[in-house]
Amino acid sequence: MSGAAFDHLKVLIVEDNVHMRALLRTLLMALDIKNVFEADNGANAFAILRDMSPDLILTDLTMKPVDGIAFTREVRLSKQSPNPYVPIVMITGHTERHRVEMARDAGVTEFLAKPITAQNLFLRLAEIVERPRSYVRCNGYFGPDRRRRAEETYKGPWRRHDDQSDLEFR
Repeated sequence: MSGAAFDHLKVLIVEDNVHMRALLRTLLMALDIKNVFEADNGANAFAILRDMSPDLILTDLTMKPVDGIAFTREVRLSKQSPNPYVPIVMITGHTERHRVEMARDAGVTEFLAKPITAQNLFLRLAEIVERPRSYVRCNGYFGPDRRRRAEETYKGPWRRHDDQSDLEFR
């Protein structure tokens, strides 16, 4: 896939650091993405999500007053969310396992560690565009299916002994 395959995308950058926003915008433009919107925190981003209908969100983890985790949960779970299915890429320098798991459990589609490169950003975008994941709704979670691969030996609907029957795929 070439960068030109992304030229139709509208992307929302949610990042409190003005320099990082500029870097992300430059990287997106290098991938032929021209429709880029910016917000300096999750609270401001929700209005842009409603008004501009982006196809993809790039968000930082640590921001104030609304961080990337809270913003992601709001997008996924709020009744006022205009698009709970929008892909969300969490970009952060905080790559400790518990933070990655928090992002995953909030409904993040992809995780990208800083410092980012054009190649890593391209690979995440290609993954989202070429292999979109189905969405799952169950008690306490709504977001992309966290399973990245299908197990060919698996024979039933449940993967864990405590899975509940309220699971719903889209």
